[in-house]
Amino acid sequence: MAPHYGSPTADQVLALSCTVVGVGPGGNTSMVARVAICNFRGVPLLECYVVPTMTVTDYRTSTTGITPAHLSSTAAVKFNEVQRRVADLIKDKVIVGHSLWNDLSVLGIPHPAVNTRDVALYQPFRNALRLPNQLVRLPTLTFHLMGRRCQEGQQNPLENARAAMDLYRSHANEWENAIREGQWPSALPPSTFSRCYL
Repeated sequence: MAPHYGSPTADQVLALSCTVVGVGPGGNTSMVARVAICNFRGVPLLECYVVPTMTVTDYRTSTTGITPAHLSSTAAVKFNEVQRRVADLIKDKVIVGHSLWNDLSVLGIPHPAVNTRDVALYQPFRNALRLPNQLVRLPTLTFHLMGRRCQEGQQNPLENARAAMDLYRSHANEWENAIREGQWPSALPPSTFSRCYL
């Protein structure tokens, strides 16, 4: 399927979100620990924990809710299997999310930039909050643009994927019209993550 230069159908759009834990000295390097993908209507297509490929040095439990038990080989799915399943699901699809470069990076899956709809980069959202040059957090976007709370407790990637999808759906026509007219309506992702995009 060619890149979607405008107006993808509902079955061509998925939302992706990951929760990460810390590895390495001080737990400062992120590693995927939980993945969720939902369709255009918010129905989950994939939701699972991921077996660590390195020793976890910081579970970041206060924000992630993740404990060692969640990532055991009996409760979680091996990384290679998760990576394959995600890659199969998002192939030839438009993916929606918040700061998608973080998700693609920890999954080790590049995706065509033209087939991404990142609510963190969508300029009309930033302009509406009068933060044209800033990366706005997902809870801030959902509260100010939809009057809805998100991430009030611990992170839930399915909740985040659904929130990003709802934000996209609220402006899908304008977003896709701009793309179809050759006016990309989003800021560029950080250049240090260029490897995440095809």
